[in-house]
Amino acid sequence: LSFDAGAHAYDRFMGRWSRLWVPALLDAAGVGPGQRVLDLASGTGEAAVQAADRVTRTGRVIGVDISLPMLRRAAARLAGQPALLAAMDGTGLACSDRTFDSVICQLGLMLIPDPERATAECARVLHDGGRLAAVIWSSREHVPHIGILCEILGRLLPARREEIERSFSLGEPHRFRGLLERAGFRDIRVTRERRTLVMESFEDYWEPVVAGGGRLGQLYAGLSDESRRAVREEVHDRMNSFWSGDRLIMEAEALLGAGRR
Repeated sequence: LSFDAGAHAYDRFMGRWSRLWVPALLDAAGVGPGQRVLDLASGTGEAAVQAADRVTRTGRVIGVDISLPMLRRAAARLAGQPALLAAMDGTGLACSDRTFDSVICQLGLMLIPDPERATAECARVLHDGGRLAAVIWSSREHVPHIGILCEILGRLLPARREEIERSFSLGEPHRFRGLLERAGFRDIRVTRERRTLVMESFEDYWEPVVAGGGRLGQLYAGLSDESRRAVREEVHDRMNSFWSGDRLIMEAEALLGAGRR
């Protein structure tokens, strides 16, 4: 799956929720004035925008991602801010050793095909004592706004199931902690972070999926008309327990992991 094709609708499908975890991410990384911060898998720049506010004009945020369309959207949001963007693979960062005070990664580490290598790269580019903080999704049952759709698509597309389930591949605290330990981080903390997601209607949730937003929207768009109708109906039915009046309200859980180089 390409992140390029889904960039146009990413913020409507995922960005509006992912930003809820960014303040805690930046706190865990100790991001502050004057720092040099790397935003790994920056996407459309949700974390980079908030990090740029914290580092002020005396600091700099470097956002990297493999998707140029995503970075173009990030560039529009970061215009005039103390930030630079670059197309870069997280498993082979074109950065010198000990370059950054902090590395942040917002809901991207679990999607990198080789998270072990990416985490080792984060350690390499940090100053001694620098901090890495990353937010990843918890296990599927704790992330219903994408977990339900992932389960259904995985059933319909068994050859793509492993790829679909990658969002939850690190979603147990011991697994996440082990990843950071093997990269040499110390003073590691992994916490469960829950946020409340509010959708004004089912269509408010579903329209970005139909528009091909993100990886899941791309998979959905590739189904037959009959399969798309069936998926929509099943997702709608399984969200019945989340209705509160005219709105859908659900809890979503992410894991926040942080460690010091």
